[in-house]
Formats: sequence, C-alpha cells, structure tokens
Amino acid sequence: MKFLDQVKIFVKSGDGGPGCVSFRREKYIEFGGPDGGDGGRGGDVVLEAVPNLNTLIDFRYRQHFKAERGLHGMGANRTGRGGQRLVIHVPVGTQVLADDKETLLADLATAGQTVVLCRGGDGGFGNAHYKTSTNQAPRKAGPGWPGEEHWVWLRLKLIADVGLVGLPNAGKSTLLATVTRARPRIAAYPFTTLHPNLGVAQVDDQEMILADIPGLIEGAHEGAGLGTRFLGHVERCGVLLHLVDGAQSGAFEDPGVDVAEAYRVVRAELAEYGGGLADKPEVVVLTKADALSDDLIAERRAALEAACGQPVAVVSSASGQGLTPVLRQVLPLVRARRTAETRVEERTEDGGPAGEAAAGWTP
Repeated sequence: MKFLDQVKIFVKSGDGGPGCVSFRREKYIEFGGPDGGDGGRGGDVVLEAVPNLNTLIDFRYRQHFKAERGLHGMGANRTGRGGQRLVIHVPVGTQVLADDKETLLADLATAGQTVVLCRGGDGGFGNAHYKTSTNQAPRKAGPGWPGEEHWVWLRLKLIADVGLVGLPNAGKSTLLATVTRARPRIAAYPFTTLHPNLGVAQVDDQEMILADIPGLIEGAHEGAGLGTRFLGHVERCGVLLHLVDGAQSGAFEDPGVDVAEAYRVVRAELAEYGGGLADKPEVVVLTKADALSDDLIAERRAALEAACGQPVAVVSSASGQGLTPVLRQVLPLVRARRTAETRVEERTEDGGPAGEAAAGWTP
C-alpha cells in the first residue's frame, strides 16, 4: 500500500429541503387551511478516526465529498426527511487544516473521535408555519438554507511509541527490519527511505510500535531534504531512538564529520522544528558496530557520550548485537508515556479541560 500523509479535499454538507405550499381540502370539512410541511435538514459531513487505517491513500482517488440534501416538505403537515450525514473515515492521528494550510481546525488523536466539518443546512418552513389570525391562507414557503462547503487539508501524523531519527544512512530502516516484520526499502545510499514506515517490535511479551522516518540533514526544519514533511510524524512518538552511524560510511556523509557532530546536527534540527521534539525522552545508539574494531568503537562511543551527556548503546543490526538490550532500555519509557496518556484520556472522559479541547471544531 502506498503511503500518503497529506491530501486536500472538498467537503460540502447537504442543503436544507424547501418547504411546501399546500392547503387542506377534505370532503365535508367546511374550513380548510394551510398544511404545507417544512423541508428536511441537510446531512452533516463528519470525520471519524478509525484504528484500522494508517495512510490517506484512499483520498488520492476521491477528493470531493458531499452529504445528502434534505427532502422537501409535503402536504398534510408532513416534514421532509433529513439528509443522511456523510461519515469520512481517517486514520488516528489525522489533523484537519484550513485551506491556508496553517490554521488547525481539528486533531483526531484517539480512535472513535469525531468532528463535524460542515453542518447541514436547515430546511425551509412550509406555508403552515406562516399562518396567523390575519393571514389565514399564506402562499409562501422557505427555500431551505444551503449547506456549508470548505476546502481542507488532511495531514497524518503517525502515532507510534518510538521514533527512529538520525542522519541519512544511519541504519534506521535496517534496524526496523531486524526487530520487526516491517520490510522497508534498504540500500547503501542516502535517502533510501522516502516515506515513513511502521513496525511492531516484541520485547519480553510486550509490544511497541516503531516509526522510521526519512533521514534528517542540516536545514531540515526549513525544508531541506525531506525534513519538514516528515518531522511532524515524530511529534506523536513518545520516545526518540537516535541512531548515529558509527562507521560514517556512505555517499552522503563527509568523512571528516565525527559522530559527535552528527548527533549535534540532528538535535539542532529537532530543536529548530519545535513541537516539543527536543524535550522527548531520547536513547542514543551507535550503529554498525560490526564494521568497527573494538578500539574504534570505544573511541567513538566516548566521543558520542561526551556530546549527548548520557550512556550510549552500541548495536549492529546486521548481526543483531545489542538490539535486545536497547529495546529493553526503551520499554520503560514507552510504559511511562502510555500511563500518562491513559490519565489524560480519563480526565477527558470526566469532562475536564482536556475534554473540551478534544471536542473538535464546529464551523
């Protein structure tokens, strides 16, 4: 399935049905009168987050969505049927942006969350509504109110427990393929990963979701490389697994760039991007240990620890060295994140401030 994380769609709610001009005429009834019913209300356009989707690829082939309009009123004071609302299913983690691509309208961060994008138009009044003591035979009816229409952007931010970050060719895709059943594209050149990949890793009978995003380069927060397009996916991750290429081999890397500088480049881009990325818990890993001697591993590990100020794990995705201890190191951080999210959801269900914020946007 092709990954698509950003689309523009047109949504329009149903128009209200027109009212009816009708008069009561029955045999043996001396006095008749107006009995035209009101028109039905147009259907709403609703977005709903569902857990079984992980891409916006469905919107590649359909960009226009229109809800059903309300039916017209009828005689005998019969109100027209309301139009059926249109429910559009999107992946969990989808954000709804206005046409300017900056104004956030809604953030569907939990499964089952819904938001009304366009409210259906009200139906027009029938002539029975206009009957008064001085106007006993009104011959007018309302046409019904038009529905709302908007062009909106849908932007998907993947929800994962762990986000893999690092310079291009740092071994992120290889690690993901080794510890999960995901099969991302792997090659010995930079920017092999052109879209995020998800995988589920099992550690001591517990599962956690890993997200691999394209490599970051200097200036990524300003759009260099594939940075700004995919840095948003890291915002949803609870923990960052920062991979640094210990071998510094490949077409992209400058042979003179050391592991400490590689670490600082990525950290600077996370801080410049904002969104709380620089504040997330981080585990630093020196990769490709199978290509290094013991002395070189010790030297580069010490340099990296001095740069990040914390212990650095050494792994090799090719041989499997050190992968399980790293996952076990990440697991407690993931548990803490899940516990915090559970508490927020409980406050949301109780109707607290978080519940008001998650209620969605109504135009």
